[in-house]
Amino acid sequence: MADQLLIHDDIKLYTTSDKFYFEPTINPTEIMVVDRVTGEASVKDINSVRIPIPANAYKPVCGFLGSIKLISGLYLVVAKYRILVGKINGHEIYQLAGTDIIPYTRSTSHLTTQQIADNNTYERMIRAALETPGIYFSYSYDLTHTLQRLHAVTPDFHKMSLANRADTRFLWNRHLLRDYSHDQFSRFALPIIQGFVSINYVNINGHDMTWALVSRRCADRAGTRLFMRGVDAQGNVANFVETEQIVERGGEKSSYVQTRGSIPLFWSQYPDIRYKPPMTLAHEDHVAAYTKHLRDQIQRYGNQVLVNLIDQRGREEALERGYRAAAAAAALPGVRYEPFDFHAECRAMRYHRLAVLTDRIAHEQTEFGYFLSRGGSVLLRQSGVFRTNCVDCLDRTNVVQSLLAKLHLTALFKLLNVSSSDQLETNFEHLFNNVWADHADAISTQYSGTGALKTDYTRTGKRTHVGLLRDGINSLTRYYKNNFSDGFRQDSIDLFLGKYVVAEGEGLAAPSPLRRGHDWKYITLPSVLLVAMSMFCAQAVLPARYSSEVLLYLMFWGAAAGATLSYIVRHGAEFVDWPSLDAGGLASARALAAQQSL
Repeated sequence: MADQLLIHDDIKLYTTSDKFYFEPTINPTEIMVVDRVTGEASVKDINSVRIPIPANAYKPVCGFLGSIKLISGLYLVVAKYRILVGKINGHEIYQLAGTDIIPYTRSTSHLTTQQIADNNTYERMIRAALETPGIYFSYSYDLTHTLQRLHAVTPDFHKMSLANRADTRFLWNRHLLRDYSHDQFSRFALPIIQGFVSINYVNINGHDMTWALVSRRCADRAGTRLFMRGVDAQGNVANFVETEQIVERGGEKSSYVQTRGSIPLFWSQYPDIRYKPPMTLAHEDHVAAYTKHLRDQIQRYGNQVLVNLIDQRGREEALERGYRAAAAAAALPGVRYEPFDFHAECRAMRYHRLAVLTDRIAHEQTEFGYFLSRGGSVLLRQSGVFRTNCVDCLDRTNVVQSLLAKLHLTALFKLLNVSSSDQLETNFEHLFNNVWADHADAISTQYSGTGALKTDYTRTGKRTHVGLLRDGINSLTRYYKNNFSDGFRQDSIDLFLGKYVVAEGEGLAAPSPLRRGHDWKYITLPSVLLVAMSMFCAQAVLPARYSSEVLLYLMFWGAAAGATLSYIVRHGAEFVDWPSLDAGGLASARALAAQQSL
């Protein structure tokens, strides 16, 4: 299998008053010209274009990621820096390490003061989306597809550009490349994915191998932890991630795929400043959405085992019952629902109880198998996947996925005569555990804003008190970000992915959604609470002796603090940083949350 079309890597970007020129550095035969006035782009023969500035007046870039329209007009989005991660199937894989967004217009004099402020906000959003850790690309390898999918296509597939043949679910810059799908841009349009890639060269019992882990986040219902939950009417679920474990030894290549994704029901858990906001099941046709999602999964991956790790009692119980009921009502062939109450089974750090789950699904682990090719010939194909979830599809999910990945490796190594043991070789197991823990942190950061919980178990194979302390810190950080900064992050994702498109004349002919600010309570009441608590503490600590006057002051400031705090808690949704762009219909959810708190 070989990719026929290579994307230009090192590029000279020349900028003149009316045009951008993208000239490949190595053996250039073509050049891409972008008109800064009309926005039109074309690729021409290198000898037919004369760049009207000195040959050394260029900016080096390492990839063209597309363009996006903001209030002031179009912007170029280019990759400036990259880090080599390693090679998969002989192709170099890079992590994006720096970008630039460049306006087509040379000034903002045509905008009002408010439009300039809004345009600057949009620029910050695009930069925030690009600076999220975990963006990867390759100039010659299709990172959006698994090895098994790449072996199941026709020869014409490999003649297409990487951007055009990409699985659109995982093409993170598909909105930016929407105007560059023509064949002429094939060697300039650089597709990117968001997720995690780790490539490691290992020697196990004298066998030199490459072991890689690749996770691809889906762009269809992307968002932040509390603002994006459940399923939509099209069957797309939040935080859907396809994870592929790859092993290469000489001409032998193996791939094992797992998926994760939010419970495919219509449910929400919007932030309201409580530590654990309530989960709400909507009055919608859950079975229809569940069926649409699972039929798509069956078509893509084969049979499904739905490993549900949420609590079967308490606040998560209704969600588990709803999932179980939808699976029973749909009764799809090739789909089995497997509930496992992770917290109940593994409480008091009894993580050895996970063997109960792996025993239950052992026969399907064998039945589903994995992909294996030798010298280009396919020997084995994976016929099904484990679709794992908890509430966030982060911490508990990653623990179980790493166990299933380890079981796959022990089976593969036996088949390849690398090892006859049911345990991984000690040094490799240490690497395996740390890579899967890094993977957990990466996916968690992209969804929740912090690293994952329970990674001490993934790294060391046991739960530790230091790990519990670290989990506590991460949980508090998640709480703050999910309530007070994720609105901007959700807007950044929606703008970058094209879920929200800046309207023509926004701020003049069309209203700007960015001008909706917080009302007086957002600043006033927390300030009153801070003053009341400060005065209460001062009256409690500073006096040498307590008189009736001091006690009255204590009662007054204590009552003021208590009343203010009570009001804030009851009206918590009004103090949350909600998204402004309303790309996911969150304005109605915000209004409903505020109404319910009255």
